[in-house]
Amino acid sequence: MDATAHHDAPHRREPTPEERRLTFGALMIVFLLSALDQTIVSTAMPTIIRELNGLDLYAWVTTSYLLTSTVMVPIWGKLGDLYGRKLILIIGIVIFVVGSGLCGLAGEFGDMPVVGDGMMQLIIFRGIQGIGGGALFTTAFATIADLFPPRERGRYAGLFGAVFGLASVVGPVVGGYFTDHGSVDIAGTYVAGWRWCFYINLPTCVIALAMITLKMPNLGHTGGGRIDWFGAIFVVLSIGALMLALTFGNDDGWTSPTVLGLFAFALVTGIMFIFIERAVKEPLLPLTLFSIRAFTTTTIASFVISMAFMGTIVYLPLYLQLGLGIQATNSGMLLLPLMVGLILSATLSGRFVTRTGKYKSMMMAGAIIQFIGIFLMSQLGAKAEQWDVIWRLFLVGVGLGPSQSLFNMVSQSAAPVRQIGVATSTSMFLRQCGGMIGVSIFGAMLMAKMSESIATQLPGVKIDLGEMQNMAAMATESGAQLPPQMEGFIASSISNAMSYIFTGSLLIVAIAFITILFIPQIQLRGRSPGQNLEKATEAASPEGPVTREEPASPAKAN
Repeated sequence: MDATAHHDAPHRREPTPEERRLTFGALMIVFLLSALDQTIVSTAMPTIIRELNGLDLYAWVTTSYLLTSTVMVPIWGKLGDLYGRKLILIIGIVIFVVGSGLCGLAGEFGDMPVVGDGMMQLIIFRGIQGIGGGALFTTAFATIADLFPPRERGRYAGLFGAVFGLASVVGPVVGGYFTDHGSVDIAGTYVAGWRWCFYINLPTCVIALAMITLKMPNLGHTGGGRIDWFGAIFVVLSIGALMLALTFGNDDGWTSPTVLGLFAFALVTGIMFIFIERAVKEPLLPLTLFSIRAFTTTTIASFVISMAFMGTIVYLPLYLQLGLGIQATNSGMLLLPLMVGLILSATLSGRFVTRTGKYKSMMMAGAIIQFIGIFLMSQLGAKAEQWDVIWRLFLVGVGLGPSQSLFNMVSQSAAPVRQIGVATSTSMFLRQCGGMIGVSIFGAMLMAKMSESIATQLPGVKIDLGEMQNMAAMATESGAQLPPQMEGFIASSISNAMSYIFTGSLLIVAIAFITILFIPQIQLRGRSPGQNLEKATEAASPEGPVTREEPASPAKAN
């Protein structure tokens, strides 16, 4: 069907207040679970690798989920534009539930044909779970754009940002609790505690699925179009190769033939993807979006901020556990101030934008506060007290809050209404790429600093980060004490490496602040009292009726 079918689609009825409430509630549930699964296994991993014998595949349990969810984001976004948010959300929930159930069963039946042993099963099943998780992420944000006009989105987008921060911080706590206290015998069958990290998704997702199936209106359906399958294939190949190169680089060396070959393959397939997108009528990632200054600048700023954010979240527990000697579950609790600051600022900034329509000052203030908080974190050492960490993390959270909601809201408002889904997925796609690239960069910095510490303090000793982390985890769970020399070395080297990472993060946040300076202030139209959405939009448009909040041409958005 030709692309003009977009303009021929009939107007949909407006969702009722009850439909909005129930749809939003269901979206919050599935979004929380999708975000939670990025971090919930972190504190359970030492137990998992011992039960499934997979220390050498440690990182892949998380990487496989992030990889598949990231590369699927633009695909799900386009499908949502073509066939409606409701259908794609239902499909995504079903895939997510199936993947979660399979993850919980990994290794229960021994080695299996094709998929291999328990650890390999878990990695593959996490990849399946990530495919569904990508649909939940991008469709949830796109549905907010369909349900609410721009001036009202700040409040709801702020809640989504707070949920993402909540999941990032609470995930390790929940995973640690299940691992320590969740093992049970059910009808004579032993269920290990770490498996509940995945089983918890099953009943909650079923509830959300029922709410969406029964009450959610069919939003975002444009009446037809073409799926850019070649673009989908090449973006998967390109981003997949890039993520593999960044993953292998830490272990194999950045100049190894494998890593260089993956980078080259990612570059070639990426260039081919761009040529495909320029040629097809219904591109997976419309390059015309990047001619809109508000969309381009907010997307770049979100990409850069995400690099700093993920670097802080992923490696901070390492510092708390190995640098300060705090137990895994307690280290997750110590991250709660970060969550509180993030939720508070995300909510307040969303309400401020809803009331005033002004967002740039909040973005700038958030970047400045984040810079100050990260600088103060870089000053911590191996002798820091818990209170020193708590108030600094709260400050970092306050700075991160606005970035969790406002960037996405502005990019949605800047994009043409028929491309809201693909604009949302593009922003989320690049944001997640930024997070994974940040994790890889900071991981390389961490390993470089650790290698320097080993060469200086323990000459002739060969030890890597995975061995150190496993040693500390084993000592914590068994109550055994590490040799004093090794215990002091781990604490000091991790603290120095984290200070090095925070210093690099300062540079990234500074780049983000400079990018924010170039974000234009565009007009956000809101719902007028007593008017339905079509009338309010028509009244605001000098050209008569338009579909939802179709912005002016890219030139005006500039």
